[in-house]
Amino acid sequence: MSILDYPFDSALILQKKKKLKKELLLKEGLIEKKIAILSGSTIGEVQNILELFLLNYGIKPVFYQGQYARYYEDLMFDDGALKDFAPDFIYIHTTAKNLENLPLPTDSAEDVNAKLNSEFAKFKACYEKALGFGSIVIANNFEKPFYRMYGNKDAVVPQGVVNYTTRLNLMIADFAAAADNFYVNDIDYLSTLAGLDNWFNLESWYLYKYAVSVDRIPELAFSLAKIIKSALGKNKKSVICDLDNTLWGGVIGDDGVEGITIGNEQPAGMSYTEFQAYLKKLTGLGIMLNVCSKNEEAIAKKGFTDRKEAPLNVDDFICFKANWEPKHQNIANIAKEINIGEDSFVFIDDNPVERDIVRNSLAVTVPEVSCPEDYIKAIDRAGFFEITAFTKDDAKRNEMYKQNAQRAQAQASFGDYKDYLLSLDMSSEIGAFSAAHSERITQLINKTNQFNFTTRRYTQGEVDAIVADKENYISAYAKLVDKFGDNGITQLFIASVEDKTATIDLWVMSCRVFKRHFEFAMFDYFVKQCAARGIATVKASYLPTAKNVIIKDFYEELGLTLVKEEDGAKYYTYTIPADYKNKNEVIKMEEV
Repeated sequence: MSILDYPFDSALILQKKKKLKKELLLKEGLIEKKIAILSGSTIGEVQNILELFLLNYGIKPVFYQGQYARYYEDLMFDDGALKDFAPDFIYIHTTAKNLENLPLPTDSAEDVNAKLNSEFAKFKACYEKALGFGSIVIANNFEKPFYRMYGNKDAVVPQGVVNYTTRLNLMIADFAAAADNFYVNDIDYLSTLAGLDNWFNLESWYLYKYAVSVDRIPELAFSLAKIIKSALGKNKKSVICDLDNTLWGGVIGDDGVEGITIGNEQPAGMSYTEFQAYLKKLTGLGIMLNVCSKNEEAIAKKGFTDRKEAPLNVDDFICFKANWEPKHQNIANIAKEINIGEDSFVFIDDNPVERDIVRNSLAVTVPEVSCPEDYIKAIDRAGFFEITAFTKDDAKRNEMYKQNAQRAQAQASFGDYKDYLLSLDMSSEIGAFSAAHSERITQLINKTNQFNFTTRRYTQGEVDAIVADKENYISAYAKLVDKFGDNGITQLFIASVEDKTATIDLWVMSCRVFKRHFEFAMFDYFVKQCAARGIATVKASYLPTAKNVIIKDFYEELGLTLVKEEDGAKYYTYTIPADYKNKNEVIKMEEV
């Protein structure tokens, strides 16, 4: 594990920051993103430590640092410097030290409301101005005060700063809920977790104007990094769990189904029950659950079917690997069956030896866990599944992957692959990008790595600009439905148009619909759109990554001509024939 992985030692990170940066910059495949940090207080160390966490996530930040304590002026009266920087992300680092209209004991309730509305109006203006740069915007909410004039009543009376801050945070939350590309960095929660006396240090404030204690800056930076990596589609997608002493206490093969510890009848079972309930909630967020256990499958499944106290049941898991094969081999097989990358998994196992083998054999994330009481914390605080966008397709992800398993079973009964595809009775809705789908489109762009020719990433603002610019772009989203269910929006296409030439900037497709001839249907649609505009020349490129090798020859398969190859990158041209014949023969297409 990296010293930057949760749970980390903040003092060690601060001590070794220069060495860590040097090592992390050697990582392959770093994606560069521009990040503007606008200051409500001193931010030098915030930037230094944020850089480390982002590099650890594979993101190489290029920073713009605003002037000290001039976040408002930098945004509202930009002299062109911020606009010219063209940030992908803007982070507004404000804290309770930036609140200017705090209530006084002599204020009336009406006075306090006026102050509150004025305070929020100022921050709202900043947020809206920041969003106007076309960036993803992250802003802190506000921590509670370090003293209370009214004692416990400070949370109740309008004049109490605790009450005032709570109300202000709710107003910011409402703004975030309604605004695209705006996210809250919840320092109210972070400061509660750390304890206010640890979060804010008067000496650091008086000496250096750090509004967060220096030794807590890693926690602030880690929280920010989690939001940024989530917005860029770098979340994990699945949990793989051991069973014995992980999802229940005891060894089911030795103790029998009645001998394992689960349920709320005894203290020892409560932690396992709560952990299972937590995992059950994760499935509601579209996180896939899988089992990898050294056990007899029939016996292992009884831990769910015969113990009704267990919140989870067998149907909650996509893959259930209970056998005597090495766990790292089972996990590799799960990755192939589900068709997602190994680095999309988080593996939870009470056995340190098994954890070490998996960690050293695969690209799977393996957090250190000790006792069942810590399992939830190990997953939750690490931010593996940090939510920045949540769509209907996310909610249905588990069901979609179960349907894929049904498709795989159906395929086994066919000798001819085309006959199998026809038997699926597939249909697709396809059309140009629209505002109604922009959130899902942005999410799919930023998290798709295998069927992705250029690995370009787009913010929602950039997607919205393409939606509006019909003249200079050909865009397409496509849904796929078959007899087993609806896969949702699983393929996207962007081509820029100039001088009667269309250049394919982006083409992505979810691994859920690989090998279904869906990609041929998309190319047919693209060719049709080109023809409608009188475009006969197409340019395309394949930029290699560790994950998109599967499509390295696909453009040649489509008939494009390779004109240059350099360091693994391939560049193509294609002249659309006048008698172009559709390549898709198995999917019914409906254009919208």
